[in-house]
Amino acid sequence: MKAFLILENGQIFVGDSIGSPKERIFEMVFNTSMVGYQEILTDPSYAGQGVVMTYPLIGNYGVNEEDNESRQPWAEAIIVRHLAPRGSNFRCQGTLNDYLKTNDITGIQHVDTRALTRIIRDHGVMNAMITTEPYFNLQECLDQVRAYRVKGTVERCTIPEVQHFPADGVKLAMYDFGQKRSMIRELHKRGCDITLFPAHTSAETIINGGFDGVMLSNGPGDPADCKEIIAEVKKLYDSDLPIFAICLGHQLMALATGARTRKMGFGHRGGNHPVKDLAKGRCFITSQNHGYVVLESTLDPEVAEVSHVNVNDGSVEGLRYKGKNIFTVQFHPEACPGPVDTSYLFDEFISMMEAHKKGAC
Repeated sequence: MKAFLILENGQIFVGDSIGSPKERIFEMVFNTSMVGYQEILTDPSYAGQGVVMTYPLIGNYGVNEEDNESRQPWAEAIIVRHLAPRGSNFRCQGTLNDYLKTNDITGIQHVDTRALTRIIRDHGVMNAMITTEPYFNLQECLDQVRAYRVKGTVERCTIPEVQHFPADGVKLAMYDFGQKRSMIRELHKRGCDITLFPAHTSAETIINGGFDGVMLSNGPGDPADCKEIIAEVKKLYDSDLPIFAICLGHQLMALATGARTRKMGFGHRGGNHPVKDLAKGRCFITSQNHGYVVLESTLDPEVAEVSHVNVNDGSVEGLRYKGKNIFTVQFHPEACPGPVDTSYLFDEFISMMEAHKKGAC
C-alpha cells in the first residue's frame, strides 16, 4: 500500500505504508541512533511526535518484551528508509512491522530519510501527516497539519496511581512526568527504595513522606506549559531534600527558579552527543532526546551554575544549585539506547541522599 508523507511546508514524500494504515498528524523529528528503535518508540518523551530514523536499516534485530521503556509506545509514527522484514537476534520475539501494527503506530518506508533530515536541520522541526488516502486534498491536509500542536502529553504519559519498588537502601520519591524504566532500573540496582508518583502529586506529599531524596524524571512537551507542576517543583526546591532531575525535570527546576527555556531548531535526539562535565574537565558521549533548552543568559548566578555544556553547540546540559543538594542534567545518564558514560551521576545522587539521611538522624 502506498503512503504519503505531507510536510507542513507543502513537500510530499511517497513511500510504502508500514504498521498501522491510520492517518496520523505529528511533530516530525529525527533521531541519529543506529539501534534502539523499540526504546525510542516507547520513550514517553516522543508523545505527539513522529520519528525519522536517520540510520537506513531499521528493525533488523526485531523486538522483545524486555526493551520497552514504558507501558506502551508513545510515538505517533516512524519514518524509515528500509524496514527489515524479519529480525535476527537471540532475544527476538517478533518483527518490528508486526509490533507497529499491534500497537497502532503509523509508519512509512522507502522515503529519503537523508533528505528529510536535511529539511529539519535547515528549516527546523515541523509538523507532518502520513496518509494512505491516494486522493487526498492537499490544502485540507495542510490546514490540519499546520493547526496541530503537541499538548497535554505529560497528563497522558504519567502513571494513574502510586507505584512502589521496594529495596533496602535510601528512600527515593520519583515524579513520573513520562519516566523511562531504565531510570528505575539504574536506581533500584543501587539499592534505592523507589516510590513513583503521578506528575501532579503535591510537593507536601513528598516533603512529609519521609523520603531521602527526589528524582524529577524526563517527559514530553513544552516545559513552560506545566505551570502547576512548576509551582510544586519550586516548593521542593525550597525544601532541604536532595534532588536529581533529568531532561524535562531539569527544565522544570530551571523554570521554577526563575530561568527561561526556548524551543530549539531541531533539538538533540540520538546516542552520540558530546557533553563536557566542567568540574571533571572531561567530555562524555551521551544519549539525548529533547527539543527545548534552558537559556544560560536567564540563570541567576546566585541560584545556579552551569555544570555541563554541549560540545557541539555550547548549550546548557547540566546545572548545580548553590547552597542546595540539587543537580540537574539535560541528557539521559540511564541511556537505553546509548552509552552509559554518565551513569556515575546516579552514584553521586545516592551518595548525596545517604549523606542527607545521616545528617537528619
